[in-house]
Amino acid sequence: MVYGDIGTSTLYAFKEVFALGHIEVIEANVLGVLSMFFWSLMVVVSLKYVVLIMRADNHGEGGLMALLALAAESVQGSPRLRKALLALGVFGLALFFGDGVITPAISVLSAVEGLSILTPAADPYVKPISLAVLVLLFMVQRRGTGDIGKFFGPITLLWFGVLAVAGVHQILRNPVVLLALSPVYALQFMFAHVHIAFITLGAVFLCLTGAEALYADMGHFGKQPIRLAWFAVVMPALVLNYLGQGALVLLDPAAAENPFFLMFPDWALIPLVVLATAATVIASQALISGAFSATKQTIQMGYLPRLTILHTSVRDTGQIYVPTVNWLLLAGVFAAVLMFGSSGALAAAYGISVSLLMVITTVLTFFVVRYGWGYSLPLCIASTGFFLVVDMVFLASNSLKILQGGWFPLVMAVGLYVVMSTWKQGRRLLADKQRADAMDLQGFMDAVFVSPPVRVEGTAVFLTAEKGMVPNALLHNLKHNKVLHEHNLFVTVNNHPIPWIGMNKRVEVEALGHKCWQVSIHYGFKNSPDIPKALEQIRGRGCELETMSTSYFLSRDTVIPTLGGGMAPWREKLFAQMHHNASGAADFLQLPNNAVVELGSKIEI
Repeated sequence: MVYGDIGTSTLYAFKEVFALGHIEVIEANVLGVLSMFFWSLMVVVSLKYVVLIMRADNHGEGGLMALLALAAESVQGSPRLRKALLALGVFGLALFFGDGVITPAISVLSAVEGLSILTPAADPYVKPISLAVLVLLFMVQRRGTGDIGKFFGPITLLWFGVLAVAGVHQILRNPVVLLALSPVYALQFMFAHVHIAFITLGAVFLCLTGAEALYADMGHFGKQPIRLAWFAVVMPALVLNYLGQGALVLLDPAAAENPFFLMFPDWALIPLVVLATAATVIASQALISGAFSATKQTIQMGYLPRLTILHTSVRDTGQIYVPTVNWLLLAGVFAAVLMFGSSGALAAAYGISVSLLMVITTVLTFFVVRYGWGYSLPLCIASTGFFLVVDMVFLASNSLKILQGGWFPLVMAVGLYVVMSTWKQGRRLLADKQRADAMDLQGFMDAVFVSPPVRVEGTAVFLTAEKGMVPNALLHNLKHNKVLHEHNLFVTVNNHPIPWIGMNKRVEVEALGHKCWQVSIHYGFKNSPDIPKALEQIRGRGCELETMSTSYFLSRDTVIPTLGGGMAPWREKLFAQMHHNASGAADFLQLPNNAVVELGSKIEI
């Protein structure tokens, strides 16, 4: 399941090498290209990701957000460096979302294009069929993957089995391709055709797309199963298939047009297209689910406004559905399919974002190894510098395709980065303004209880962004209702740059006197906020919460952009609009709808 994306790269990666039109189909060139494929998989996936980066787990969790949190924590003593790494990591996250648009489009298109091998009459129907499959895929996201997820593993395992069998069949017809396992052939090809080899690397890189998934999914499956799956199943199947495609092309140079599907007899093409489409849907599903999880984590880290998040499983809290992200991804996928029209055209757009993301991953890993693990500088440079050089070479090659389509994911990434950085900066300005205007809570309580207002039965929970400050909702409640509840909780929610915080560290309580308490609730970026559940832990500490007599008071702030503020006017307007459209805190924090009171206020930034 983890390797669905990299497994479906066999549909188009080898084909794109010869589609460039720079390489003559002769034995030396084919063996050189195959050797580049094999050693790219060995160096980038086996050595970089499986051996090195999977060691950089954040409490068992992987992925860019976990790595970013580790790197930022490692350089905590250097604020400027930490800020730069956070900006770099957030841009990498923006690239990941761009990848979430292109992967479903290129994968499904490349699978359905197999129909054209059976009959050219199918050409006009490739795009409509692909769009229909993609629309159906995004429409079923609301139902979750719990019911159909149990079929993902067997189908993907069957896919890798078919890859291996087809490859072995072609290798037996032309065993000379086994020589490509030697790096000598890759080196000879690169030295003999420096310019062509450099251009070809952009197509070779397509065999690596999806490699980052093994690190991102580490928290779901664990290190050992992922490593075992790679070395025992996935890598052998991929290598055998690429060698088989090379063997076929050497026997029939015309097969370079679409070597994957031409490996199979005509009678197998329809079942193969169905299986390939299923495999690409599974690969796309994994990436879409990853986008939902990344969105939730990004919200927790404070880089996106609150969005509606629906849980699709009562057993697995990790299965979520984010409607806004789902439909934005579908719109992007539709635009990609209609704009580019074929997997070959999309291939030009694909590599640049993934290669740049891999560069960012390697840079963040260096800081984790150097400052988090404390290894010597020469060892850190040796362990990550080699991979950084490899990543930079791939990035440079893919950069040649920016005008041919590589601009598409870059534009999406830059746009998303502007949104995320604007939200983060806007939240900081808003917090600074609220802090400047706020009163000290303890001093305020002492003053209020000199001549206390009327106390009414029940418990009031006031949510406040800053611990120790008077919530605006309390001021409005006293001003308009002129009463104070019998029990009052001042709750601050703290999000931390670690994946999980256990229930034993979830809540901190400080008594303020007069039956009032300051409560701090802590969440990691993979925890699901649930305030009522967290507050159950304070039972027995002097405050017994009764569901029917507890009210939750929130301040609903309206942001007013002003000239001469902390951001450019257009960014302040963008932040104000995002703040206005953010989903309610009550839903995000899972507060009971019939017990929430929202009191509005206007804040200028």
